[in-house]
Amino acid sequence: MQFIDIHTHRFSQNEEVIAVKSISLGNDDLPNLQQNQPLAVGLHPWYAKLENLDKQLADLTKITKEDKVWFIGECGLDSLRGEKMSNQLEVLEAQILLAQQLQKPVILHCVKAFDELIALKKKLNVRVPMVVHGFNKSHQLGQQLLNLGFQLSFGKAILNPSSSAAKLLTQIPHFFLETDDSDVEIEEIYTAAANLKKCSIDQLKARIFADCKNLKIF
Repeated sequence: MQFIDIHTHRFSQNEEVIAVKSISLGNDDLPNLQQNQPLAVGLHPWYAKLENLDKQLADLTKITKEDKVWFIGECGLDSLRGEKMSNQLEVLEAQILLAQQLQKPVILHCVKAFDELIALKKKLNVRVPMVVHGFNKSHQLGQQLLNLGFQLSFGKAILNPSSSAAKLLTQIPHFFLETDDSDVEIEEIYTAAANLKKCSIDQLKARIFADCKNLKIF
């Protein structure tokens, strides 16, 4: 069974890894749909401009209908970078509505805007899976998000066993793993997670594979 890297910015040719490459319209080139790698495509809050939303949403709608686009995203909210929050919320809402239309999960970037993200999920009554990537916040926030139906993905932060991410991971049964934009290999992150969960890497692979199937991405 393969390792699954649910969120990366690298192109992968490793046959032992299923790596979902993230493409941000407005910053990256349009994705090459001929490459043999699943994709997540979205309007990242760092780069998305409300004035360009109509055109970019049309491009996004066309691209995300492709089977190899497994996620819409990363998209989300960032109070430290990007347009003002009201604009970011409008851009994110459009992408969530598209995800609901296409019945595809969303992978989320969120920085210091979790209250706004939670409020938007409630407002839209979102039914598609929503995965917060690179989670490294408090156990209390993580549990709150899980209770509200969000899912969490962890990256290189769990390599530090005293990190908030590592401590939370030990206490929850379901999560995803990622490399994001780091130089760390997904195998190393799986090894750290397996050690924290006191299980074998094969057991962890099987559990994450099953959870990915529940996302209906393959």
